[in-house]
Amino acid sequence: MTDASKDAGERIAELRAEIDDIDCRIVGLLNERAKRSLAIRDLKPAMQWSLYDPKREEEIFANLAGCNDGPLYSESLREIFASILHVMKEL
Repeated sequence: MTDASKDAGERIAELRAEIDDIDCRIVGLLNERAKRSLAIRDLKPAMQWSLYDPKREEEIFANLAGCNDGPLYSESLREIFASILHVMKEL
């Protein structure tokens, strides 16, 4: 093994550990988001609002596109969040 490949292997291990940490933070944030979604769902009947609001979904997607600095494409974020919203609706 060359020094360059050893250094690259060590760097890959470091980056993977950072990714694992980020993934855990994402899970925590998703759970926080779910708690707020459930709180909103509990309040909607008092407002006589439908549980599903397609206009709000479009607002979410527009907000995501507006705060996206890349490298993810906005369309990719839309796909990811469409899945997240689908799961949130099933809670």
